[in-house]
Amino acid sequence: MAYLLPSEFVTKMVDAGESKIYMSTRDTVIRAFMAGAILNLAAVFAVTVGIQTGFPIFGAILFPVGFCMLYLLGYDLLTGVFVLTPLALIDKRPGVTLSGVFRNWGLVFSGNFLGSLTVAVLMAIVFTFGFATEPSKVGQALAKIGETRTLGYAEFGAAGWLTIFVRGILCNWMVSTGVVGAMISTSVTGKIAAMWMPIMLFFGMGFEHSVVNMFLFPSGLMMGGHFTIMDYFLWNEIPVVLGNLIGGLAFTGLTLYTTHVRTAPKRSFN
Repeated sequence: MAYLLPSEFVTKMVDAGESKIYMSTRDTVIRAFMAGAILNLAAVFAVTVGIQTGFPIFGAILFPVGFCMLYLLGYDLLTGVFVLTPLALIDKRPGVTLSGVFRNWGLVFSGNFLGSLTVAVLMAIVFTFGFATEPSKVGQALAKIGETRTLGYAEFGAAGWLTIFVRGILCNWMVSTGVVGAMISTSVTGKIAAMWMPIMLFFGMGFEHSVVNMFLFPSGLMMGGHFTIMDYFLWNEIPVVLGNLIGGLAFTGLTLYTTHVRTAPKRSFN
């Protein structure tokens, strides 16, 4: 069958989390680096399409191509390991510890950031002809995104921080649903279809993805955005990472695990 039952694919989620915790440092960083790079090439593509057509929704429709590529190639995003690795700990898999989970998160964050930063530098060269000209329209748009998604939140103080935190929660609720969706099917076509829908939704709704932001904000600074590195971390990356963690784990990982692995006893009508 091309479709797996929930009890089957949730077990696959736990297995995947366990394997990622035991993965070597080298492989974890390489896979995370490539995931960050590919995802953010797709982000550039989406922004470019939105500017060229005048309809940002077209960029949202096409953005999931990057997520599909990196998942099919076996690369790892921070948003995905936030969901999968804790399940191996909760399931009490042999040898899995909290420090092992944190180690995986730290390595994946580092790899994602390095991959995202690499793409930001490469695309900055493209947008400015090797820093010889003013940024292109896409480069200017990235600078504007950086400002609105840092200073735009800072303007509202605690309410702004709460807003971006909630956007992070909603983002990884959808992104992690895409990760799980790929496990539902055993065919490439089925995996792509199941991934495409929630990823398109998150991007189209303007939710906040920590790894996409690892590209957008360094790129925005290179393109002349009027905000600082501290603005980026305080008013974007930190609340978004926390929101991504809670959104993916609470709304996707724990809910699926609780109801399909730790299933409650069925009611008796006798």
